[in-house]
Amino acid sequence: MTTLPTSTSGGPRAVLTAMYAAEARYLAAGGPGRASFDLLAPYFAPDVVLHQADALPYGGTWRGHEGMERFFLAMSAAWTEFEIGEQRFLVAEDGGEGDGDGDGDGGTVVVRSEIRARARATGRELTFPILQTITIADGRITEVWPFYWDTAALAEACREEQAGQ
Repeated sequence: MTTLPTSTSGGPRAVLTAMYAAEARYLAAGGPGRASFDLLAPYFAPDVVLHQADALPYGGTWRGHEGMERFFLAMSAAWTEFEIGEQRFLVAEDGGEGDGDGDGDGGTVVVRSEIRARARATGRELTFPILQTITIADGRITEVWPFYWDTAALAEACREEQAGQ
């Protein structure tokens, strides 16, 4: 059994970079329902809160590690592919402009990610940006607010009744 760190250090950008790498390992190991969430748990505070737009198939507020596991299962039910492409860290953890490379162990970072996703129900492929505000404290993610450009387009792509039309 591997001992997992209780937190990460090196500043918010380092925490997020490590979490995205762990997420890639998690997905490569089979992802939700197959891989162990232990790959991701060290990067999220036990009381983490993720706020997803209600219009999405996985909308709502997800709390704690158990909530994050359920969120990843819900995402997997909606998308067969969900690839994060280019990412840009827009705000440093101290609230000033920068790339989030500071050496503090907390703060809020804004990340713009380019996404390519394929809806499970319809097979439709979409590309879109997500802008997220991510709060980190003590080297762990405590809160995430993703903002989508067009939630209606994402929800429509995931509707089963659209399949085959």
